[in-house]
Amino acid sequence: MGELGGAWTWLTTGANWSGQNGVWHRLGEHAYVSGVSMLLACLIALPLALWLGHIGKGGALAINISNVGRAIPVFAVLALFMISPLRNSGFLPTIIALVLFTVPPLLTNAYVGMREVDRAVVESAKGMGMSGTQVFTRVELPLAYPLVMTGLRSAAVQVVATATIAAMVGQGGLGRIITAGFNTYNTAQVVAGAILVALLALLVEGTLLLLDRLIAPARPAASEAARPTAASPAPPTATTPTTKTRTTV
Repeated sequence: MGELGGAWTWLTTGANWSGQNGVWHRLGEHAYVSGVSMLLACLIALPLALWLGHIGKGGALAINISNVGRAIPVFAVLALFMISPLRNSGFLPTIIALVLFTVPPLLTNAYVGMREVDRAVVESAKGMGMSGTQVFTRVELPLAYPLVMTGLRSAAVQVVATATIAAMVGQGGLGRIITAGFNTYNTAQVVAGAILVALLALLVEGTLLLLDRLIAPARPAASEAARPTAASPAPPTATTPTTKTRTTV
C-alpha cells in the first residue's frame, strides 16, 4: 500500500504532468507511436488476409511466414534498428518494430475468420447469382467480422503495452516515466508509469469495444441472404384418395 500511495501522490502532483518530461507530453508521444503503428499494420495485414481468405489460397504460407516474426523479440529488432542509419529518424525505428510485431496476429485472425465462414452459405450465395464481390461484402466479411475485430482489439492493447520499450533506447512515450523512476530509484514513479500504461490500454480496449458495437454488421441478415427464403411454396404432395363406404341395413 505504501508504493501505491506514493504512486497516487506522484500522479496527483501537477508538476509531474507539465513540461517536456511531463505525463501529457509522454502520453502524446505514446499515443502517436501506438496509433501510427496500428494503422500501418492494419493497412498491411488486413487487406492481404481478407483477400487470401476469400480466394482460399496462399493463406497458410503467409501465416507461417508472419509467425516467424513472432519468434523475434521486439526489443531485439529495435536494438538492431538503433545501430543502423535509422537511429536518427525519430520514432521510425520504434514504429517499424511495432508494425512487425503487430502484423502476425492481425493477419492470422483475419485469415482464420474468413476461412471459418460456413462454405455451404458461400456456395448458396454463389448459386443465387451473387458475384465474388457481393459474396465477400455481404456474406464472408460480416460473418468473419467478430474474429477480425477480436484480433484488432488484442493487437491494439499489445501495441500500447509494448510501446514502452521505446524508452529502452532513449525514445519517448510513457516508458520514459518508468525508466526515469528506475534511474532515480523512485519506485513510486515506476508504479505510476505502469498504472498510466495500464489505464491507456484499458481505454483503448474500451473504445474499440464500443466502436465494435456501433459498427458491427448484422450477421443474421448476412447469413439469411444466402439461404432460400421460407416463403417459397412447398411442392405438392400426393394424397391418397379416400373411398366412402356405404352401409346397408
